[in-house]
Amino acid sequence: MITIAGAGLAGLACAYELAQRGAAVTLYERGDTPGDSSVARYAGGMLAPWCERESAEEEVITLGSRAVDWWEAVTTVHRRGTLVVAPSRDRAELTRFARRTSNHRAVAGAAIAELEPALAGRFAQGLLFEQEAHLDPRRALRDLVDKVRALGVEIRCGGPAPARVTLDCTGMAAPLPGLRPVRGEMAILHCPQVEIRRTLRLLHPRMPLYLVPRVEGLFMIGATMIESSSDRPVTLRSLAELLNAAYTLHPGLGEASVVETGAGLRPAFADNLPRLTEQDGTLYLNGLYRHGFLLAPAMAQQAADRLLPETSDEDHRECQTA
Repeated sequence: MITIAGAGLAGLACAYELAQRGAAVTLYERGDTPGDSSVARYAGGMLAPWCERESAEEEVITLGSRAVDWWEAVTTVHRRGTLVVAPSRDRAELTRFARRTSNHRAVAGAAIAELEPALAGRFAQGLLFEQEAHLDPRRALRDLVDKVRALGVEIRCGGPAPARVTLDCTGMAAPLPGLRPVRGEMAILHCPQVEIRRTLRLLHPRMPLYLVPRVEGLFMIGATMIESSSDRPVTLRSLAELLNAAYTLHPGLGEASVVETGAGLRPAFADNLPRLTEQDGTLYLNGLYRHGFLLAPAMAQQAADRLLPETSDEDHRECQTA
């Protein structure tokens, strides 16, 4: 029996990998419902390894390149790419972004209008990362819960995990040296009069923004760079900057209803890369930072390889395609 503390994104992904390989797994979640207390609920759900390379290590591309296929076996994934744009006055930001990333092609105003008609005439240049995708984080967590339960995983909610577990995926609650919180802030807007089909990134020196479409006229907006350990709700200044950036992206978003705002503390190490760490007989998976949905699949596979060494990742892939 493999026991896992924490039924957030990391714990659920590991349970899924382990159960697929035939392991008996029990998940412990302090909250009343698996996934509901996970900071991943506030994520953008962007499966965008090449865009993330702008500020992350090459390992993010290596590990994240397998995420889209992994998630498609679990939930709905939208393979529409990522479109990166910048106002004319910030064209240098677009040039810098292009130099620091790869696997993209330049698109001019006419191509941008064809990709996203709502942006026609608004941006003269952009970058299209065609192989990237996005998902709805909350739906993905629910679907992942259903998948692990269908595989026979027992999820025990509403109480603490045992003092000793096989795998700890408790995020900021884990007693790991060097773990630090990084604040993430977001807002969900309802604006059915604006139609956007793919993830958009607006480059701006003060507030680089991403916008991810959901369903029925909903959009999630968030900022790509917020370094803070405060767990208070979204501040007025941050929300104003987010909304101003969204208005720059499309004036129609000025008429949007703000459905929800949220902030969460994401666990990270100094290098902003996830780690598998063994301490006092327990294996810890932690430090997913802001790359949770992108890197959780690869890290869960690595954790399963460590805990079930007789079942390699390659053997597992062969079983899945047999």
